[in-house]
Amino acid sequence: MYQEPIFLEPVMQERIWGGQKLQELFGYESLYERAGEAWVISAHKHGPSKIINGPLQGKTLIDAWEHHGELFNKIYDSNEAYPLLIKILDANDDLSVQVHPDDTYAQEVEHESYGKTECWYVLDAEPGAELILGHHAETKEELNQMIDQGDWNQLLKRVPVAKGDFVHVPSGTIHAIGKGIVILETQQSSDITYRVYDYDRKDSEGNKRELHLEKAKEVTMVPHQDVKIKPSEEVQEDLSIRKLIETGYFTVYHWEIQGNVTKLLDKDFLQVSVVEGTGTIKIGDKKFTIEKGSNFILPQGIKKYELEGNAECIVSHPS
Repeated sequence: MYQEPIFLEPVMQERIWGGQKLQELFGYESLYERAGEAWVISAHKHGPSKIINGPLQGKTLIDAWEHHGELFNKIYDSNEAYPLLIKILDANDDLSVQVHPDDTYAQEVEHESYGKTECWYVLDAEPGAELILGHHAETKEELNQMIDQGDWNQLLKRVPVAKGDFVHVPSGTIHAIGKGIVILETQQSSDITYRVYDYDRKDSEGNKRELHLEKAKEVTMVPHQDVKIKPSEEVQEDLSIRKLIETGYFTVYHWEIQGNVTKLLDKDFLQVSVVEGTGTIKIGDKKFTIEKGSNFILPQGIKKYELEGNAECIVSHPS
């Protein structure tokens, strides 16, 4: 059906902590003064991406997944939701401290398909920027007590980050993206978030945002376990490939193209976000321009494709 990439239009999401960098860095259009997230490859009901080329132009990625499963090598009698969601986030201010459930809790308690394990590639970070990643409590009792007392300085674990860093955030990990950071997030297709702490901020109507302390206590991993990441690297012609992580949910790569490479599509499908530079992708006798801010899927049915240019991409597929 598609012998070309499936290009997608980002869905912009307003957030209390958002800013203008998604427009400035990637050229995305937004009506929001505080654009916090661009859902760039999404088949989630809270913000499905629109297809902007080919036979399904004007349809959403949900439509493609549900009615054209052959594009993803999907088993037709499968009722599973599209597995992954790709976002770019602009933390113009600190995000709330939060935690996400695993699949079992999400299905049993929230009646949703997926929990949320995620990972972050840092696209930009101001000097001194840091994340919250994990906590210092050794037992559930200690965790609950520190949350109830609001002992955030003692509880929360802070980590400095810089452009090019990569962070894995399994479900059950207390975390927050800090002010001055822009990330590309690869995650399970879930929008379940339990807020633990929100700095007592108020929204435009003067109300504090809802916290979800009891559910957060239930799903938080105790004690926190740091994840050791061991990227692997290989070179194919003029393409440097760094495998950032491989989990039971997704595999994520950083690609750097400096010239020309011909590749075979050996996965069910690939998700590609161009985060720097420009280039082209050629499939058969058709050539398509790609540039910083482009997001597309290489669907099942494409056997071979050629990349040319000088660009960096974050590439992923379900595991």
